[in-house]
Amino acid sequence: MQQYSSLPEQNSRIDEMPTVLATIEQLRGELWLERCLNQLQSRFNDCLLCAFVPEKETASPEAIILQTLVDELTIALKNTRVAIVIFQPAADVGKVSYVCSLPEDDLQSSLAEITLADGKKLQLQLQQQINIEDLQQLEQQQPQLAWRLTNDSVRVMAWLITAKIPLDSDYDAPQGAQLQLNEQFIHSATKQCAIALTQLRKTQSLQQTCENLEKVNQELERTNLLKNQFLANTSHEIRTPLSSILGFTQLLLAQGYNPERERHQEYLNIMLSSGRHLLELINDILDLSKIEANQLEIQWDTVEIAPLCQNVLALVKEKAANKGLKLQFDIDSNITTLIADSLRLKQMLLNLLFNALKFTSTGAVGLQVQLQDLYVHFTVWDTGVGISPEQQSQLFQPYCQIANGAANREEGTGLGLVVTSKLAQLQGGWIEVESQVNQGSRFTIVLPLNQASQSKLGSEQGKQEHQADTDRNNPPKSCDSTESANILLVEDHIPNAQMIQTYLKKLGYQVNWVKNISEMWTQLRQIHPTVILIDVKLPDGNGLEVVQQLREDKKYNQIPIIAQTAMAMKGDCDTCLNAGVNEYISKPINLSFLANAIAKYSTPPAQDSE
Repeated sequence: MQQYSSLPEQNSRIDEMPTVLATIEQLRGELWLERCLNQLQSRFNDCLLCAFVPEKETASPEAIILQTLVDELTIALKNTRVAIVIFQPAADVGKVSYVCSLPEDDLQSSLAEITLADGKKLQLQLQQQINIEDLQQLEQQQPQLAWRLTNDSVRVMAWLITAKIPLDSDYDAPQGAQLQLNEQFIHSATKQCAIALTQLRKTQSLQQTCENLEKVNQELERTNLLKNQFLANTSHEIRTPLSSILGFTQLLLAQGYNPERERHQEYLNIMLSSGRHLLELINDILDLSKIEANQLEIQWDTVEIAPLCQNVLALVKEKAANKGLKLQFDIDSNITTLIADSLRLKQMLLNLLFNALKFTSTGAVGLQVQLQDLYVHFTVWDTGVGISPEQQSQLFQPYCQIANGAANREEGTGLGLVVTSKLAQLQGGWIEVESQVNQGSRFTIVLPLNQASQSKLGSEQGKQEHQADTDRNNPPKSCDSTESANILLVEDHIPNAQMIQTYLKKLGYQVNWVKNISEMWTQLRQIHPTVILIDVKLPDGNGLEVVQQLREDKKYNQIPIIAQTAMAMKGDCDTCLNAGVNEYISKPINLSFLANAIAKYSTPPAQDSE
């Protein structure tokens, strides 16, 4: 019978023991690594959740994440001291900014030294500076002692440094396996930290975007509210004078106009006053919109102060006389000129003077000019009703009009002070207000005596606005010639055309009216006009293109051309002049200005006596 021995089997099992133990140790090491990484990831998640509750944290979210990395590595890698060096690219060095925050009693020893391959020793302590070359050397040493923390663009944000290699852990394993596991743990931990920092930045960016959107929404709501208020106020302000114009027009039509009836003349005066008020409102709105859009240009000039002030006072003299008010003027003899925008300065002074007259029933209104510390003070004072402190706080808000029985609300637009204040700011100055109830008011425009720079003089459009202020008192130019000038009027708007035609015929001109460009060319083949008065926007083309065609044609290139148009925004005047017109007139047309412009290029006969 054959005998079998069990001894070989026993020897085989004994031989297999080391392999089994190695497998167990490997599994224990992998479980330890997984547990540590899971613990670290959990801490990072807590940091991200708490990052947006600033009242619970004193440090920044980035600092909390980096400190967490140091603490968790120090706990997991027992005889190892961990620190983070923040890289400073400009200085090409790093500074130790994070070390373990655990109590000293919980550590097995104090921070250890790091010995470089060249024998140089480094102490891991806060604020210690380490050269980039030393960090790179620690990264390349075996075992590795430094690891890079990079961002999405692989840019180094910081370095993680371990002070020494641990001698044991919570399991028994060969030193080589231990080193490998620790390095693997540190490598994975730095990656997790970089990911956490990236997530933090993305979340912060998203939160900032949301906050910005909320601010934008709030601003949109505020803007929408202001827009609605602006439209409501504008609608009210426009409808008020327009109602007078339309109402009295209907009365005249119903009764039949009779120029000899005093009541009808009164109607016409009201309509004229309402129309001027409407135009002032539109001009103020345009000025304010230009200022807000940074499109209003200041035309610097050397201003003769006394003549300008006297001219302004002349424009309000009649209104003061009608109310029985004295008009006074006082100017410092030491000041004669300043650098400013003469047109806008005149506009500001008129706004203040009209306001003073509006709120003064008895006494006087005056203009005082003084020089104080290289600043010119233009003070408009009155003996009127005065302004309470509560009302003063609202003075420079759009459409603010102080309710007072001494003033007629329809006399103002509620935009004059706003525009005046902003015009002063554009010229490097400001406005001061002093007032007491029933004791009068003092509004002072403060402007610097000299500006840092001076540009070209006012544009043609500015000159036209300046001229329009004085045209009311200046009759249109005329002469005694019997030769009648022929005006070719190109205008598609029938009421405007009829008004211009009637007015010019009263002055003795012959007016040929056509409604479009096609009819204009037909007329030009039949007559040779003295002046062409053309609208810019016509139903069959652009009037400025027609002007260019006329300038290129030898038959017509010498005929003076006047553009009359509703284009009244910034640059419109220059656009018309560059196209080849001789004069630019914006609508609504000042008839006296129109007559004087035509008279420059023609010789009208004596006015019609009808």
